[in-house]
Amino acid sequence: MGRTEDPKDALVSQLLIAVRNISVFPECRSVLKKMYNDLVRRVKLLSPLFDELKDSEEEIGEEEVRGFELLKVGLDSARELLRSINEGSKLFQALHRDKIAGDFQQVTEQMEEALSQIPYDKLDISEEVREQIELVHAQFKRAKGRRDSPDMVLEKDLELAKKGKDLDLSVLKRLSEKLHLRTMTDLKEESVAIQDMFVSWGVVSEDCNRMSFLLQQLKDYVAIGKPNTDDASKVEKGLVRHRSPVIPDDFRCPISLELMKDPVIVSTGQTYERSCIQKWLDAGHKTCPKTQMTLLHTALTPNYVLKSLIALWCESNGIELPKRHGNCGNKRFGAGGSDCDLAATNALIHKLANGNVEQQRAAAGELRLLAKRNADNRVFIAEAGAIPLLVELLSSTDVRTQEHAVTALLNLSINEPNKGSIVIAGAIPDIVDVLKNGSMEARENAAATLFSLSVIDENKVAIGAAGAIPALIDLLCDGTPRGKKDAATAIFNLLIYQGNKARAVRAGIVEPLMKLLKEAGGGMVDEALAILALLASHQEGKNAIGQAGLTPVLVEVMRTGSPRNRENAAAVLWALCTSDAQYLRMAMEFGAEEVLREVLENGTARAKRKAGSVLELLHHVEVPITS
Repeated sequence: MGRTEDPKDALVSQLLIAVRNISVFPECRSVLKKMYNDLVRRVKLLSPLFDELKDSEEEIGEEEVRGFELLKVGLDSARELLRSINEGSKLFQALHRDKIAGDFQQVTEQMEEALSQIPYDKLDISEEVREQIELVHAQFKRAKGRRDSPDMVLEKDLELAKKGKDLDLSVLKRLSEKLHLRTMTDLKEESVAIQDMFVSWGVVSEDCNRMSFLLQQLKDYVAIGKPNTDDASKVEKGLVRHRSPVIPDDFRCPISLELMKDPVIVSTGQTYERSCIQKWLDAGHKTCPKTQMTLLHTALTPNYVLKSLIALWCESNGIELPKRHGNCGNKRFGAGGSDCDLAATNALIHKLANGNVEQQRAAAGELRLLAKRNADNRVFIAEAGAIPLLVELLSSTDVRTQEHAVTALLNLSINEPNKGSIVIAGAIPDIVDVLKNGSMEARENAAATLFSLSVIDENKVAIGAAGAIPALIDLLCDGTPRGKKDAATAIFNLLIYQGNKARAVRAGIVEPLMKLLKEAGGGMVDEALAILALLASHQEGKNAIGQAGLTPVLVEVMRTGSPRNRENAAAVLWALCTSDAQYLRMAMEFGAEEVLREVLENGTARAKRKAGSVLELLHHVEVPITS
């Protein structure tokens, strides 16, 4: 019988997973961008705390457990709020910004309260991690009760939109930009989000009608190419000419408010677009959306009469006849944003498995593009069974096929569950082999794929054990600028796991990092210092950095670098000086004292603490008298 995991260890694991799930949320592109991104950024900073606790041998006390349990509740609330923003309607978020800001405040208060209950001095964590968590706590504390200043122009434009009248072109332009509804793809995704929201609400509300009306105006605006508003009269005429004829209400689906293509009748006698009402029924609703009457049955009867009337109206108004939705069954259930067709995807997968070299290359290239396009495609392609076949093609002798395969896996790995599927398919050793022996494009994308997979903690161990770190260091040395960035990002993430730090040191990482530090125009100073700061927390890393003679370089970075780089340089110097007094004497010889005083005065909070600690040590060092 296997050993049962201790409940306290399980709690730490759950907190790690919760932080990780929040950390991989994509960037926000709505009016709530600042609140959303601030919350994600702060939660990400909690990750090192649970990484160290997971590796610790010491038991966690009851007081700490109570604090962590409160934090788990706060993280769960944060995840749900962020998910609703990420998947929700941008128009709804703009129209209800104040209420959602209140939700962010509530989560902020939960997180701050939980962090205040954790006794950090009783935890087996490093000083750097303790400082970082205290900084996060302070950020949450400052954010409590603090609201962002309202965008008065946006508020005024939204008030006009709420009136349900046609908006001026200048208003539409501002709304399109500020709400990030700039392309037809953006607007298509917004339409799906509004429809999903309606289905979850279970009722047709005035909000839905208002948002759909505004969405249509934005579609008209974007469709004419977002013209320059300087010649307003000419543009307004063009907009009027472009606008579609007003669709009769009876021809609109009560759910989507769009022209019906395949109208069907439910048991109450109401007519809906087939795909919309089917989605409603699949969500478990037993009532008619419009009347709220209980449905006697869920059979859908085609409304041929209305369909004919819609066809006649389209012909008379010069509108292309709506295409039938007979192929809806070929789409993935629930994949509102997916443009993958089941038959076409199956054909591509058949070519991956059984085609000749040219067919495999073309199929892998097509899947690569589809996986890049949107989140629904990534789920659809994985569910269709593409991942194991793409993993097999990583060993292809055809260079282009290998490039397509590794890049397709990179794009698929953006979806969190797909990361597990890729690892289960045995991809890690093959990706590492591509990283070692592939073309430059394949090596770069292999590095990016390893970074994506390493978001999951157990994968950091597996990737390090598979020999990825020496190959990433090679790419760091001889890659293109983009390849070096991909390699550095992957290395940094892998070094969060303590065991990989020793692997990196033994693979000779310090010398390439020194070269990158000295190439001021190479654009890699930030990455090199961040990696060195991680290595400096490991004894072998400290020794290697010290032996490399990095002290004068660190002093120079503190003198001339960016605030972030000065902070990391101070942290590395602090790690060296606290481990061996010889580095204190070297620091003095290279004029560190004056530089440290300047950092103490003008550096970041963390840089000031490190600089102050080193200065205090310098005051006690004995400088040998030279004859």
